Amino acid sequence: MSTEAITPVFVRLKLSLLRNGLRQSGGRKAAYITSAVFALLFAALQLIGLIALRGHAHAESVVVLAVAVLGLGWAVMPLFFPSGDETLDPTRLVMLPLRPRPLVRALLTASLVGIGPLFTLCLLVGSVIAVARGGAAFVVGGVAVALALLVCVALARAVAAANVRLLTSRKGRDLAVLSGLVIAVGAQIVNFGAQRLGQSGLGELDPPAHVLQWVPPASAVGAVHAVSEGSYGLAAAQLALTAGALVALLALWSRHLTRLMTSPDGSTLPSAEAAAKERASTGLARLLPAGRTGTVMERSLRYVWRDPKTKTAWVTSLAIGLIVPVFNAWQGTGSVYFACFAAGMLGIQMYNQFGQDTSAFWMVAMTISSSRDAYVELRARAYALLLITLPYATLVTVLTTAMLGDWRRLPEALGLSFALLGAMLATGAWTSARFPYSIPQEGYKNVAPGQTGLAWISIFGGMMSAALLCAPVIALTIWLNVSADGDDWAWLLLPVGTAYGAALTAAGLKLAAPRTARRLPEILAAVSKG
Repeated sequence: MSTEAITPVFVRLKLSLLRNGLRQSGGRKAAYITSAVFALLFAALQLIGLIALRGHAHAESVVVLAVAVLGLGWAVMPLFFPSGDETLDPTRLVMLPLRPRPLVRALLTASLVGIGPLFTLCLLVGSVIAVARGGAAFVVGGVAVALALLVCVALARAVAAANVRLLTSRKGRDLAVLSGLVIAVGAQIVNFGAQRLGQSGLGELDPPAHVLQWVPPASAVGAVHAVSEGSYGLAAAQLALTAGALVALLALWSRHLTRLMTSPDGSTLPSAEAAAKERASTGLARLLPAGRTGTVMERSLRYVWRDPKTKTAWVTSLAIGLIVPVFNAWQGTGSVYFACFAAGMLGIQMYNQFGQDTSAFWMVAMTISSSRDAYVELRARAYALLLITLPYATLVTVLTTAMLGDWRRLPEALGLSFALLGAMLATGAWTSARFPYSIPQEGYKNVAPGQTGLAWISIFGGMMSAALLCAPVIALTIWLNVSADGDDWAWLLLPVGTAYGAALTAAGLKLAAPRTARRLPEILAAVSKG
């Protein structure tokens, strides 16, 4: 079948997939229409804003960076949202008698149908209008828009084809769940960048823009600006670079399609050597205590490494717990006490301990027959959390202190962090027994339907209680800071905060253990819901 014959078929197939997907449920249709309206509204406002930027001294830097970020978004989109477009999986076509090159052309054309390409087109058109001056620049701008749009789409397709085995496996679903981390970290970076621009102006964008104007697809917009400045040789080089990137991406995409359609899928079949290595790996167990404590700690740590939802929660907490104090210290507006944010973010992981087990908690419940068993179970889970949290909180505190150069307050910040961590371990153990809730394994929800109130009470109620429990250490810190000779005794906050946090943890575990033993049936029913 020729390219001309299959290309309309694939376009109609894409439209049919969109139409049939909306027919599945009214909720899905409403969500799609709402997201489309907001995306198009944002695209229109962005187009107006870029046109208003026309004539500004730093317009080129803004649009070059915008297109570069847009290209990055197209590159990572298939990795974090593999289910967003069913046509991203070319393995569905392996049984059809199609050659790679005609298939690439047909899929590339079909890929131009959708909200994403339309949004990209609006941004590219606005970028060209912002920097183009003269008829020649607008002519080149038309070519640049087409090349940049095709580069973005081809980049997404090439990345998807190169990683399709991963994206359709369990590890790929784990990667998709981690998209929340990218959003959280990206929000902090955008916030930091906006603050810097607010202080220094758009001139801060010029140095990175001078580099990125040679990186496709941003190089296409750079070519339009070069023509406006009369640098035709520079513009030709930038357009040639963009066209070369498009050819290279199409060739890479074609090669991966050929391999996918002619080789078996062995991504889910581990090699015998890897399986034997996994069975023989007992290094972690040898480092942990013997008996039930070590077994529970190993199980908890394996959840952190293997379970998608648990892994996402941990990685997000680790990232945000570092970003908030470090970014504020970098800007010179932070305080060493911001380092307590790291201990607070990781302390949240103690909440809803049994909900993390989901329906598998019944196997744990079978081993708990007394308050002593429940105490050892909770204590081991706390030990596993401390194994990561204590060195991490210490590292973040030391790093923040070093960036601010306020070494005198290091003992205070560490003492407060350890006291806060102990309070959250104590309240987390108690709320895990009193307000357990289920965490769905599929999708992006972290609370089962009907249990949102339990989650709010467990997490936010526990955090408020932890803050109240830390009041004595906070009061002591304030008193030492306002006292005339308080600096001479500030070092005491480190041992006091450490001892106080340890005492709170021990007390919380002791109080939570009998309640856990008594409420096992209720806990099992709550965490198995959904």
